Amino acid sequence: MQFLLGQDGLPAFQVQRIADALGRSLGRPVRVSATEFFLLDAGPLTRDAEARLHQLLHASSIERAGEPSFLVVPRRGTTSAWASKAADILLRCGFDQVRRIERGLWFRLDGIDAQALDSDHLDLLHDRMTESVVDDLEALQSWFDPAPVGGLREIELGRSPLDALDVANRELGLALNDEEIRYLAEVYRGLERNPTDAELMMFAQANSEHCRHKIFNAQWRVDGRPAEQSLFGMVRATHAATPDGVITAYDDNAAVMHGDAATLFRAPIESPAWIEQPATLHIQIKVETHNHPTAISPDPGAATGSGGEIRDEAATGRGGRPVAGLTGFAVGDLRIPDHAMAWEAAPLPPGRIAEPLEIMLEGPIGAARFNNEFGRPNLLGYFRTFSQRVDDRLWGYFKPIMLAGGSGAIAEGQTEKQPLQPGYRVIVLGGPSMMIGLGGGAASSLHSGQSSEQLDYASVQRANPEMQRRAQEVIDQCWTLGEANPIASIHDVGAGGLSNAIPELLHDGGVGGRLQLRAIPTADDSMSPMAIWCNESQERYVLAVSEAGREVLAEICRRERCPMADLGPATRDHRLEVADERTGRAPVDLDLDVLLGKTPRLQIQATSAAPELVDEGLAGIELDAAVDRTLQVPAVGSKQFLITIGDRTVGGLSARDQMVGPWQVPVADCAITLGDYRHYTGTAMAVGERTPLAVWNAPASGRMAVAEALLNLAGTVVAGRSRIKLSANWMAAAGAPGQDAALRATVEAVTGDFCRTLSLSIPVGKDSLSMQTRWQADGEALSMTAPVSLNVTAFAPVPDVRRSITPELVTDCGATELLLLAPPSQRMGGGALAMAFGRALGEVPDVDRPAQLASLFDTVQQLVSDGRLLALHDRSDGGLITTVLEMALAGHTGVALQLPAAADPLRFLFNEELGLVAQCRSDRIESVVSFLAGAGLGDWITRIGTVEQGDALRVEQAGACLWRRRLPELNRLWAATSYRMQRLRDHPDCADEEYAALADWDRPGLAPVVTFERGAPAVTGRARPQVAILREQGVNGQREMAMAFHMAGFEAVDVHMSDLEQDRRRLAGFRGLAVCGGFSFGDVLGAGRGWARSVLFNESIREQFRRFFEDSDTFALGVCNGCQVLSSMTGIIPGTAHWPRFVHNRSRQFEARLSLVEIVDSPSIMLRGMAGARLPVATAHGEGRAEFHAGADLRRAPVALRYVDAAGAPACRYPDNPNGSPEGVTGLCSDDGRVTILMPHPERLLRAVNYSWAPAHWVDEWGDWSPWMRMFENARAWVD
Repeated sequence: MQFLLGQDGLPAFQVQRIADALGRSLGRPVRVSATEFFLLDAGPLTRDAEARLHQLLHASSIERAGEPSFLVVPRRGTTSAWASKAADILLRCGFDQVRRIERGLWFRLDGIDAQALDSDHLDLLHDRMTESVVDDLEALQSWFDPAPVGGLREIELGRSPLDALDVANRELGLALNDEEIRYLAEVYRGLERNPTDAELMMFAQANSEHCRHKIFNAQWRVDGRPAEQSLFGMVRATHAATPDGVITAYDDNAAVMHGDAATLFRAPIESPAWIEQPATLHIQIKVETHNHPTAISPDPGAATGSGGEIRDEAATGRGGRPVAGLTGFAVGDLRIPDHAMAWEAAPLPPGRIAEPLEIMLEGPIGAARFNNEFGRPNLLGYFRTFSQRVDDRLWGYFKPIMLAGGSGAIAEGQTEKQPLQPGYRVIVLGGPSMMIGLGGGAASSLHSGQSSEQLDYASVQRANPEMQRRAQEVIDQCWTLGEANPIASIHDVGAGGLSNAIPELLHDGGVGGRLQLRAIPTADDSMSPMAIWCNESQERYVLAVSEAGREVLAEICRRERCPMADLGPATRDHRLEVADERTGRAPVDLDLDVLLGKTPRLQIQATSAAPELVDEGLAGIELDAAVDRTLQVPAVGSKQFLITIGDRTVGGLSARDQMVGPWQVPVADCAITLGDYRHYTGTAMAVGERTPLAVWNAPASGRMAVAEALLNLAGTVVAGRSRIKLSANWMAAAGAPGQDAALRATVEAVTGDFCRTLSLSIPVGKDSLSMQTRWQADGEALSMTAPVSLNVTAFAPVPDVRRSITPELVTDCGATELLLLAPPSQRMGGGALAMAFGRALGEVPDVDRPAQLASLFDTVQQLVSDGRLLALHDRSDGGLITTVLEMALAGHTGVALQLPAAADPLRFLFNEELGLVAQCRSDRIESVVSFLAGAGLGDWITRIGTVEQGDALRVEQAGACLWRRRLPELNRLWAATSYRMQRLRDHPDCADEEYAALADWDRPGLAPVVTFERGAPAVTGRARPQVAILREQGVNGQREMAMAFHMAGFEAVDVHMSDLEQDRRRLAGFRGLAVCGGFSFGDVLGAGRGWARSVLFNESIREQFRRFFEDSDTFALGVCNGCQVLSSMTGIIPGTAHWPRFVHNRSRQFEARLSLVEIVDSPSIMLRGMAGARLPVATAHGEGRAEFHAGADLRRAPVALRYVDAAGAPACRYPDNPNGSPEGVTGLCSDDGRVTILMPHPERLLRAVNYSWAPAHWVDEWGDWSPWMRMFENARAWVD
């Protein structure tokens, strides 16, 4: 074992946080340092190779650790995702002597006795679920030594099979019920043999509540009376009643809706020039939850939640492409240090699960990172905290909700899996098996606290989105082949691992399989047959292909460097045999009907038990105090800390994200994506959930969730109400008193007349029915029960994404008024005001008249389509006062609210009944009101005020001013929770700067200045010069980059680095080179530096690049990751000696912003004629801070692009300067201008419709395009 000492392992502010926490606990100051170090298992290295390795790792050799030291490393027996990606870089750079590498953190603690530290102190240094702490390097000498090889275990049934199986059930954490144990005893009695542990674990995962939805398929008796339909039967009935526009429902990994004619942009494998071809692309929809893993280890739990849902879309039909994502969280009280809220009175959760604050600091980062690295924009989400004691029962989310969903695209002809034929090959695509997530499906089916802590460790998972990106590239190449697609059927590998995915693949295809266990790739030779077969290692798919299709697939996989393994053939019988050549025994040998056939149907006896309604009234609550408290309820306040960490523009098909208006306020009601790069058709999606209401009235909570999702779509004109499709995610504490009956009542309420009246159906969804946490504290048995929680996501095709309005109040069209469109009821129970003051306020909101709700939606759709409404926002958490405040912030304008004379101000302003607030011109308001009234909505219309100049929100009644506050003050209140979370997570100085800016109401928003006109379009019919669209594994931005050059008249050619390595392509002959954005090698060893070193350390490839850059007839562009790559290759790029390197953002966080940049006068051939322009551009990077070698380099470097503030001055403060680069530098060029590098992404904003906000006059001046198109036209003009 070799040990190398690297650079600082953590930023100074994070180290100081650890020191402060240790100091508070120990009662004295502590000095802490943290340095990265590397564990290396390698063969002999030459002196030159050792020097190059040290250069690559920025490291030097060490022999022993100082005292006192603590070394934090991944847990023994695991391989981190970092290590997997670092190993790929080392292999690409020629270090094939290195067998294994890992990274650790070396903490030195001064002023402290190491013996004084207990496990609680060490928890401040590491994640106990994924890492270990040792106190000396010597303890790590054997860290990579293999564990004893695990063997196949038989469960001896003997004379008491039921008892033997019951013992195995507890030991292995199988979560089998008594009926299933009896079933298995009968099966093996008939087989006259003992089961293997692999067979039992496989059966448990395949038949877990998580996978088989036993409760939703159960037979029910409620309050002693039999119920006719199962829960799933009721859900399916919605589709039977309204099947409009649905192609696939319930029988695949995602539902499929009818899409539109589109232009498919692809790079065929036979001729890798990107081409456009007509296609019909349908819409995939899916929403999952990943609650248990997120409770146990928030970052990887949430990351693999998003990753698993992405795989569901890829594995629908014969393959599809994920397009856009959503993420949501519900947790208990945050208890932010030094920011205690009056309503946070629940006890602390048990130590075996993460606290809510930890979940919200780490879980969203995991989910965002997976989406970012994979290359899927996250455009939607929600966040709620809830803990409350009602009737001596503690309700809340110690077991959190982690929602992961999204939409995708699937081509006509690819939506149905093909029947399988004997002889088809069973393929595993993706990463290797590891000791990860073993038994996760069963563990997720248990209430928290029912399994052993060791089993919780076993269900922790690992995320490697870079591997999933590789697999997705393979799948994309396959399905875009159309009829020649080699994939006959595909399933993702999730809960239960291969032991669940392969039986599903074979069973659905009507065949069996004879497979070889040892053909499954593994990263750990010590794994037992059960572990190999049943582990839940992520980023994998199982495919069935013909013999001929196998060769096509193998060639694609070689090019994409995506592992694939052929496990064996499908067979004519329906038997699954998994042979193990190492032992000569079969870990699995069962008929598939035993595994997936008719296992005993669950019988449920449910008893109703609703809490008593109490109304303590509003006496003593002042309006000002109500506003102060309510705006700081997390479900009400700004969610910005959850938004800017997620890339929202990758792929170039985003049309509407969370940010609204020139001030980029996070208040959008829905997300919208485009169907392709040419047209305006698209998809909208919106979330609805009102889960706290279920404590008092679960059916009302369900109806309100559907209503919220529907009204969140109201501002975007969709293809029709019956074309809206819902994903329903049902969560409950099954078996807890009253909760089974509450769940059934909610399903009945939503799926019955309610959905039929609204013409809505639910073709997809998921349940998670173990939402209770149990623990012991001081000898007392405690529990927290989550209310029945229905999360609804509405998806709809959009004929024209431009027919959409937002909550941004319009101020440039004369006098305008606001309308409240809502039923007259004002029930207050279960809302933010009740939570903020800890009061029971009686009945909860509900949907009493679904027919009027349908009419409201249809009528508003027509008004939006006709252009008679200017802005629209739904009423939800926080009530009307919050809705109007958010609209005022988005529009940066004052509002005067006028309450009806007879209204109770608190009830009118804070009730959370369904509703919309609409802005319309005063000279049109009578016609709008008349139109609404004509639709039967007369008593749903209230004129509530006017938009006015200024910086205040006023509330008036009967001519008197009841309340007035300045908007900057309210903005800071609304943003307070987000700010404090950001400050705990990121660099506190950055959080402080952004929060301070909210107080400056005079601070301009985005103010573009265009100093040029569009260049001449490329002449059709002329030969297109070739530009290489270069990518490496982990790159995800090649499609939008290729389209930019394609639109400008180039022939864009897909070039993978493997093409250069295998001499399939050479750079000679290309006029241009575009190095694309993404996460090559997952940004391990520094963003872009691993890719750059793979070029520089390979003599023949280095020579190709050197000759290309020296050729005066060529040009190059590097964007984001490509910018980082080229900045690390200055030794072979003439005229770049003064370029900086790009390091971690000052915030130490991934930053996704719409930023204002100035195009600086420079030699850049791509920015010629554009100098002086100030344009919004997409920023999306984690390592974009320019670090110059010396001040002289900054002065001499040919800067091409810089972040500026609204006045045009170089941006020095965050977030105008999102990465902290000196003088806002974010783009440079070579001395002769032929090579340009940019950290932001102009290629993602080629069309005006791609912007979350753009000036309205751009449409008149630029048509479909945005000003950024000019830079690609410049490149074509230079070549000509």
